[in-house]
Amino acid sequence: MMTIDQQLEQIKVVPVIAIKDASKAAKLAQVLSDNGLPCAEVTFRTEQAAQAIKNMREAYPEMLIGAGTVLNSAQVDQAIEAGVDFIVSPGFNPTTVKYCQQRGVTIVPGVNSPSLVEQAMAMGLTTLKFFPAEPSGGTAMLKALSAVYPVKFMPTGGVSPTNVKEYLSIPSVLACGGTWMVPNDLIENEQWEELSALVADVKQLLL
Repeated sequence: MMTIDQQLEQIKVVPVIAIKDASKAAKLAQVLSDNGLPCAEVTFRTEQAAQAIKNMREAYPEMLIGAGTVLNSAQVDQAIEAGVDFIVSPGFNPTTVKYCQQRGVTIVPGVNSPSLVEQAMAMGLTTLKFFPAEPSGGTAMLKALSAVYPVKFMPTGGVSPTNVKEYLSIPSVLACGGTWMVPNDLIENEQWEELSALVADVKQLLL
């Protein structure tokens, strides 16, 4: 059984999704899986997030599914109940980290400074989200942090087709989070062929 880190490293790009209608989640999971990105970070920015995760999990049990933008213990509970593999938070909240550790679920909290990396390491974390990646100094900042700290990063925020390969070329980067291949309007309008093409482009880009 591969660890979450190993699965992320294999997938390389994690589609970050804000889904407003959970009934479209299973079809979206199919599009991602069929086109070689069997992974999703479903953000808790919408009321349908937990149900969307549940629908994806039921339809695609093998898929790697994370809950994103998790801000408190109640959302951690909802995410676990829905069947997530891991939790992602935009910032580093020791209370949320501790709660995830108590519940036995992997958390990848957001950091963007040396102090936050050290606080995360002090809690035993070795995989961190670098967020918001581009506004926080992009690959230059990430290289500086990587030179000092023995941790792995998942940069998210401003990652796009034009810079994703540069991020992935940094040895400490496991995978990148991105939204460009899962635009909300295409999901809402059920434009599955267009979405399939965008996801297939990501795979092509990574070759």
